[in-house]
Amino acid sequence: MSTFFRGRHFITTQDFTNEEIELMLDLARDLKIKFSHGEPTPYLLYKTLFLIFFDESTRTRNSMQAGIAQLGGTGIFLTPDKMQIAHGEVAKDTGIILSRFGDGIGIRYCKFGEGNKYLNEIAKHSKAPVMNLQDDVYHPFQVMADLMTIQERFGKNLRGLKVGISWAYAESHLKPLSVPQSQILLFTRFGMDVTLAYPEGFDLMPDIVEQAKKNAEMYGGKLEISHKMEDAFVDADIVIPKNWGGFFVSDNPDEIRAEQAKHKNWICTEELMKLTKKHSIYMHALPADRGKEVVDSVIDGPHSVVYDEAENRLHTAKAVMTLLMGGRF
Repeated sequence: MSTFFRGRHFITTQDFTNEEIELMLDLARDLKIKFSHGEPTPYLLYKTLFLIFFDESTRTRNSMQAGIAQLGGTGIFLTPDKMQIAHGEVAKDTGIILSRFGDGIGIRYCKFGEGNKYLNEIAKHSKAPVMNLQDDVYHPFQVMADLMTIQERFGKNLRGLKVGISWAYAESHLKPLSVPQSQILLFTRFGMDVTLAYPEGFDLMPDIVEQAKKNAEMYGGKLEISHKMEDAFVDADIVIPKNWGGFFVSDNPDEIRAEQAKHKNWICTEELMKLTKKHSIYMHALPADRGKEVVDSVIDGPHSVVYDEAENRLHTAKAVMTLLMGGRF
């Protein structure tokens, strides 16, 4: 099983078949059960994973570092300001050297127009698997945890479930497009009916949207786009209201923020949740801008599964690392 995945890069879920995704999730579920029982899982004994973070992180960094430790290996946290990257070292040299030192490289680099290009350049020269810890295009680890969480609530057959993915207002920072883009790509492949809602101008990358439409056509899902927030909530089984930056509005961050400020009414409320099905779940990759993206009574309410979703970051990360880094289990 492990040799089927060993050495492959994990830049986007698009590089893996549905069957391979399901196998990853099956392993994640097994690891979750063993974790709850306190059963050791030394599948990556003595393996080393380098973790390069250009951006801040809570769930991603800690799920990877805790995960590799629980698998018997070591995670080394790195930031560019403490590396020769700060002095201009090129991706090729970093990728070659770190892949000779260890067994895997994880990178978070979310700067729009740069992150994904950098990851692919590292991957091109790395002998070890490169894992995307979020870039400006994709966030594969997050969407794997999302899919696991959805399957825990609705079973493996997700065909026909309505997922509302909506833009929501926030002020903390200009959040990447990578979470909603990864969701529309993967959810449509599992037969879900996705409604993507956002204010005019806050489009996702056109090529990603086009690929998601092709995925929907191939696998029996749907992708519809609306500029009304409530359309994502009506009769929805799953709602994921989250902010992302308007990177096609302007190249100027101040101008993007000014445009965002016109849409402060795009907030997930109890009134919107009443439009969903009774059994619906509220999801968010976290951190959520409380009081702006969502009201406390929703994120802390009975529909919310955000903490289960966050916990699943650990188990899916361990599954992906085990398979790609040649774990024995």
